[in-house]
Amino acid sequence: MSNSKSELRAKALAKRDALSEKKRTAAAAKLAKRGLPFKLLPGSIVSGYSPIRSEIDPMPLLTKLAEEGARLALPCVTARGQSLIFRLFHPNDRLMLGPLGIPEPSPAAAEVVPDIMLTPLAAFDRLGHRIGYGAGHYDFTFAHLRKAKHIVGIGLAFAAQEIETVPALSHDVALDYVLTETDVFDFRSSEVAHSLRG
Repeated sequence: MSNSKSELRAKALAKRDALSEKKRTAAAAKLAKRGLPFKLLPGSIVSGYSPIRSEIDPMPLLTKLAEEGARLALPCVTARGQSLIFRLFHPNDRLMLGPLGIPEPSPAAAEVVPDIMLTPLAAFDRLGHRIGYGAGHYDFTFAHLRKAKHIVGIGLAFAAQEIETVPALSHDVALDYVLTETDVFDFRSSEVAHSLRG
């Protein structure tokens, strides 16, 4: 592997950081307009995330999903090497800063296990592998929660974050889908993912 994960992460994040505010806003609106690539069951719990750095903003999509009957949740960080926990929230709720400085729901909000997890990422490839920020929160959470129930993992990204190959390790959990402003990547049905442009 000529490129380490940290080098690939740095390159992908530099591309993401270079996107203009206008492009970011338009991309988030396109994701919301397209919605999920499957029918949402009423009452499904969809976890999003509070965007930090230059992450694509999931809030327009989450708001649309709430209008379609989803119950929304956001992750809360407990400790490194521990599973994230998820608390219900509404887009109008005031959030609190968690231990990593990321906005989270109040500890009084109900704790839930999501049916669908929208995840941020630094980079992704066409096999559904993602590079996060290195702490392993999402890999650990998917592995832990999927012992009890199937959870659909959907990465949200800008098209500029796609890379040729993520050097995946055995503990890295592949995503079911990645949604960008230009593509829907479906990784469930074959060894090599196919893309649905639109």
